[in-house]
Amino acid sequence: MVRAFVALELSREIREEIRAAQEIIRRCSARLTVVDPPLIHITLKFLGEVDERNIPNVIAALRSIRYAPFTVTAGCVTVNNPRRPHTVWCGIEDGGKSRALFQLVESALEPLGGVRETRPFTPHATLARVKAFDPSLFEQIDLLKGRTYGTCTVSGLKLKKSTLTPRGPVYEDLLEVAW
Repeated sequence: MVRAFVALELSREIREEIRAAQEIIRRCSARLTVVDPPLIHITLKFLGEVDERNIPNVIAALRSIRYAPFTVTAGCVTVNNPRRPHTVWCGIEDGGKSRALFQLVESALEPLGGVRETRPFTPHATLARVKAFDPSLFEQIDLLKGRTYGTCTVSGLKLKKSTLTPRGPVYEDLLEVAW
């Protein structure tokens, strides 16, 4: 079995700008697991555990997707749920382009037994996971209001393998589809 997901990459410049925001949120008293900046991305679809024998079919389905490059802006830092935050993320603004691409990915993978997502797709880049919440997290996020972290062009998608280790995930590109 292969733990896999479909992702969009952000530029190195955006990830470095996000690193500065991570340093600010680290000052809170909440217990956080901060994402290593080189690993920050936009997850289009988390596939979970995929039988290795099905990976070629997933690759073929993703290769069939035609799309055009589009611009994304890494926007405000917020949490997934203000009442019970589990994730600190950077919102992604792209005029709905990644949402439309998400729908194409869903449609391409559904014939392979892929389950459609029931929650609405919200493009974001995860900065940290909240292990134990403390209200001081919101104080630090407030310091970041109105800030953006850069703009880049997304010109393809990737199928990534994720191996969980005690030191954090290790990602390996299984496929890159360029447009």
